[in-house]
Amino acid sequence: MDCKELYAQKLMTAAQAAALVKSGDWVDYGWAVNTPVAVDAELAKRLPELEGVNFRGGILMWVPEIFQIDDPAAHMTWNSWHMGGIERKAIAQGFSFYSPIRYSELPRYYRESPDPLDVAVFQVTPMDEHGYFNFGPSASHLGAVCEKAKKIIVEVNKNMPRCLGGMENCIHISQVTGIVEGENPPIGQMAAPGAATEVDLKVANLIVPQIPNGACLQLGIGGMPNAIGGLIAQSDLKDLGVHTEMYVDAFVDIAKAGKINGSRKQLDKGRQVYAFGAGTQKMYDYLNDNPECMSAPVDYTNDIRSISALDNFISINNAVDIDLFGQVNAESAGLKHISGAGGQLDFVLGAYLSKGGKSFIGRQGERHPA
Repeated sequence: MDCKELYAQKLMTAAQAAALVKSGDWVDYGWAVNTPVAVDAELAKRLPELEGVNFRGGILMWVPEIFQIDDPAAHMTWNSWHMGGIERKAIAQGFSFYSPIRYSELPRYYRESPDPLDVAVFQVTPMDEHGYFNFGPSASHLGAVCEKAKKIIVEVNKNMPRCLGGMENCIHISQVTGIVEGENPPIGQMAAPGAATEVDLKVANLIVPQIPNGACLQLGIGGMPNAIGGLIAQSDLKDLGVHTEMYVDAFVDIAKAGKINGSRKQLDKGRQVYAFGAGTQKMYDYLNDNPECMSAPVDYTNDIRSISALDNFISINNAVDIDLFGQVNAESAGLKHISGAGGQLDFVLGAYLSKGGKSFIGRQGERHPA
């Protein structure tokens, strides 16, 4: 049977897809921009009839409809791999929880954990001529999710960028349970970085001079890494490479300034490697069908062995707190959890083991006279 016939057989409405979810099921909701929209809306209508439905996801970029039903805690839990403001509010309402795990361990967790996964549903690109649906900018752990899930529902969105990669960045129609053609909403965006503060610029001016030509870059999220990216784009640096967990707008600016070619990378020469991307439309347009950019699973991008194999690896991240013993906190404020165990530890250790590598942690500090 050819792919078009399979497509017609597996095509279903969002309501039919939502009907596959039963009480007590574990449901994976994708990651970041792949979070479903059409099926989410139908599930929100169905949830009041159900009990004990457990959702997994993370990096939410809009409020899902399932969060907005009456008394969600009576019907569901949301279990986040990495939280933002939306999920912190859900925690306060009693139906959301943080699942503590290093981001780079997610693929192995899905493959080896005895925990069930009944349904996976997430947004993808339209099917290509070979029968594949691309995961867009979120190779991340979705390949492992698809290996584990009993049922896989893909929600097609024509606006999803097609992000080329090396492995685990797509799924074949033969592996899919159902296909939902959504209304093609715009891909979720993060606000464009604001103007760098005076402190951001001062920190950036301390770091950029320590980056050599041919360095391989990892940038975290936030004003300070973006300010550093802006200075790199304006600098005289050349032959830079990219190997990062999160692809951010700053990389587009650096690349368009002619600073990135990956020619000195020991792995994936010439490719900008990333696990997932979230930013503005400018970034999605740049990633779309761009053979220079390589969407890869997070257990590859964040593997200390991959990172340390790249000479002159430069890791640049933020922190919430740094104490006088040199301990860095980037996840919580007091007893309040803020985000999650992303890739900062992986990249700090990888940069430390890289020949010529350097790791920078930036934050604003204050000095109070005794």
